[in-house]
Amino acid sequence: MSEEYLRRIGGLIRDSRKHRGWTQAQLAEVLGTSQSAINRIEHGQQNLSLEMLARIGDALNSEIVSLGTSGPMHLRVVGGRELSGSIDVKTSKNAGIALLCASLLNKGRTTLRKVARIEEVNRILEVLNSIGVRTRWLNASNDLEIVPPARLDLDNMDVEAARRTRTILNFLGPLMNLEDRFKIPYAGGCDLGTRTVEPHMVALRKLGLEVKATGGFYHAEVDRSVKVTRPIVLTERSDMATENALMAAARREGTTVIRNASPNYMVQDLCFFLTKLGVGIEGIGTTTLTVHGVPDIDVDVDYAPSEDPIEAMSLIAAAIVTGSQITIRRAPIEFLEIELAVLEEMGLDYERGEEYLAANGHTRLVDLTIRPSQLRAPIDKIHPMPFPGLNIDNLPFFAVIAATAHGTTLIHDWVYENRAIHLVELNKLGARVRLADPHRIYVEGPTRWSGTEVICPPALRPAVCILLAMLAAKGTSVLRNVYVINRGYEDLAERLNLLGAKIETFRDI
Repeated sequence: MSEEYLRRIGGLIRDSRKHRGWTQAQLAEVLGTSQSAINRIEHGQQNLSLEMLARIGDALNSEIVSLGTSGPMHLRVVGGRELSGSIDVKTSKNAGIALLCASLLNKGRTTLRKVARIEEVNRILEVLNSIGVRTRWLNASNDLEIVPPARLDLDNMDVEAARRTRTILNFLGPLMNLEDRFKIPYAGGCDLGTRTVEPHMVALRKLGLEVKATGGFYHAEVDRSVKVTRPIVLTERSDMATENALMAAARREGTTVIRNASPNYMVQDLCFFLTKLGVGIEGIGTTTLTVHGVPDIDVDVDYAPSEDPIEAMSLIAAAIVTGSQITIRRAPIEFLEIELAVLEEMGLDYERGEEYLAANGHTRLVDLTIRPSQLRAPIDKIHPMPFPGLNIDNLPFFAVIAATAHGTTLIHDWVYENRAIHLVELNKLGARVRLADPHRIYVEGPTRWSGTEVICPPALRPAVCILLAMLAAKGTSVLRNVYVINRGYEDLAERLNLLGAKIETFRDI
């Protein structure tokens, strides 16, 4: 490798390490090398094998380089442009991946409509294909067909793909209906702090699952003699833990009551899907779900997941920070009402159309027109709550929105240990974000955004916030290594360009 190439690679490794919050010594320990070696690598003073590059990328959960013909993807953004026009909200990322996991419960053919073609979905499809599930995209509308084998080949699971997504945890619920013993790799995904498998086990243990974590895998064993004699109470109103409990109960004969369940959008979509499989579920949209399981499911089912409220919030934020008028069609309003109420108090001028139903026949949609507005900081802090409160995944967007408002806003992210830290990256573009502690930030506005170069933080929503700030920033900005954005958004740059943005995708290695 040339000296220039090594220097650039070293810089990417250094930035990825820092975004993960690791010291050189911590990275060295994971790689089984010395801190001095990591220091030389980061300064471009040590040759690197392809094997070492791959190991570093896995350790940092970052696509430092692609070992094929192309390097990591970046975005070049010419900011300060006003956006205009209309855009449709895509179907929900989190619902789509839950439904992919739930398809394992069905011996028949599952067809999912308009599935988001994102990297997170690609990873789950790679895992499904590796264990014998046949999947194929049916058309340009992103309809997806899933056909399971007579018996899953879990020994052949694509471990590398599984480790790159936290969704692999949602294989626990379906697989415990199909296998007495199995293992899945430790989960990856966004770097949002220590989130263990324990919230899932609070429910799954009551249904007979025991898990031991060792050697990079969760080793699971199912005791089918366990009887559910009382309601299962989740200690955390977790979306994924609720989904796992639902999928575990779906093929369990008898009735299972789940209390403190999440009633969030992706859980509702999963419930609607399971009812199409013949599972009886009472209390959909509430915190108490009563599941009447069916031991055998063998049906051909067709289901359309609803639209994504987090993508809708991303587009609302894009309109606000660029001072633009945009119509956002097919927004799932029942999962955005608190966010819009907060924005209305801050002075947002917007129009809300008549309600209509999503293709799933249940979720209420509206068209929203966001107009240029002079915002002011809210009097109270902005913080998330379980549905029907402000969605935890929508909270980061209020940081970039607050940066455009007059006054100081306190944002309290009490759920994740270190996601708020990533939002300080907005300061590189001219924002004034002050970290009070790992959970709280103060944002002072308004901001005179200015273009610069930033490497994507390893958390999806903060990464998109930086992209939105770049849309507002005068001059040209570069956002490096955008794999994390592609995990959760389909063609986001291209779709923003249709509204008048100027975003170019490029690779430089």
